[in-house]
Amino acid sequence: MSKKIVQLGYGKMGKTVLNDLIKTAQFDDLVVADAGPNFISEIAKIEDPRIKPVSLNVDDQKAVRDLIEGAAVVVELLPVRYTMQVAQAAVEAGTHMVSSVFIIDWSIQDPEGARRQQEQMAEVDRKAKEKGLTILKEFGMDPGLDIIVAGETVRQLDEVKVLYTYGAGFPENRLSQANPLGYKFTWSIIDTICSYSIPGRIIKNGKVQEVPADGMFVPGNWHILDLKEMGGPLECFVNGDGESLARLFPAIAKSARTLGRFICRWPGHAAFWEKMVKCGFTRIEPVKVNNVDVIPAEFCAALLGSQQQFHYSVDERDVALIRADARGIKNGKPTRVVCQIIDYRDLKTGYTAMQRTVAYPMSIGAQMIMDGRLSKRGIVGPSEVPFDQFVTELRRRGLDITQKVQQWNGSIEPGGENV
Repeated sequence: MSKKIVQLGYGKMGKTVLNDLIKTAQFDDLVVADAGPNFISEIAKIEDPRIKPVSLNVDDQKAVRDLIEGAAVVVELLPVRYTMQVAQAAVEAGTHMVSSVFIIDWSIQDPEGARRQQEQMAEVDRKAKEKGLTILKEFGMDPGLDIIVAGETVRQLDEVKVLYTYGAGFPENRLSQANPLGYKFTWSIIDTICSYSIPGRIIKNGKVQEVPADGMFVPGNWHILDLKEMGGPLECFVNGDGESLARLFPAIAKSARTLGRFICRWPGHAAFWEKMVKCGFTRIEPVKVNNVDVIPAEFCAALLGSQQQFHYSVDERDVALIRADARGIKNGKPTRVVCQIIDYRDLKTGYTAMQRTVAYPMSIGAQMIMDGRLSKRGIVGPSEVPFDQFVTELRRRGLDITQKVQQWNGSIEPGGENV
């Protein structure tokens, strides 16, 4: 196999991926492509002749395909709206691919657009299998580590009745009052804001509960998770389709009747963003302002992003929480298994917890494809990656999964104090 890697994107996550690949991967050439004005000079400072920067317009599909052709793997770190076209280019070029996001752009909510993307994804899967390629999707923190951790809880039980997953990044507790939001941004501000107005779904006692696009922060749609490790209670919101957990883990499809996926924030987040969402600040449809089209979500992102209070100082840490809570039967007894990863910003390297928990899985995934440890072909998700080998690599980077097992009292409610 070729020992050339192509990395698309050199933002916060991209810098951490590149650093980890340089330290741990076996390769001959690593091409880093971006459109930023200063990234080429930044790459030059690395002083590694194997690293080659290339300025790229990702809207040029042919240029993307030509760039990745002949590479062993392409590591895709672009906004989600480009992921499908990179996947298409990868299978055309005969190149494996790793992405931290869904191949499908979740911001496209119209039925025709969603149907078209499903057809495109099926075609990518077909071509990848036909050519012996791996398209590893959702291999970051959330999605990614949340599913990997959930898989471990599922394996610990003989029968799963309840499964909840959590994936969240937010400031450490001492910064929870640092600004009016109690929040600072570690990844795309616009994507964060847009994610606050996406419909969700949970399953409770076999009944589907739909959460509308403007209902994520409505009282009754979120719960409290009180963990002593966090230093205080967290508000937890529906994040995507809980029913997808049954598709990800077919073994639980018949037994699990309560399923949910959540993100977490410090108290007060819901009250603020419920009003913002219902007032239209997260919409992507433009409005006229002095005869100029303005997209509310972009305006909101620009306003918040322009203020230092919403960014981390060099001595401030974020925390990443990845958690899975499975309840069911083990050896004939009601049992609850909780597995989680808690990571904080490394102040020595400056890498945030979000960078570490997104970038390290991507780097590990690319290397597992290159050396054959991940041999499944077609579109592959986190639950299909060899667990033990992946976790060994994760531990080498200072991340570990903890596990707690206790008697299950029969409650199906999410949350749980100090568990």
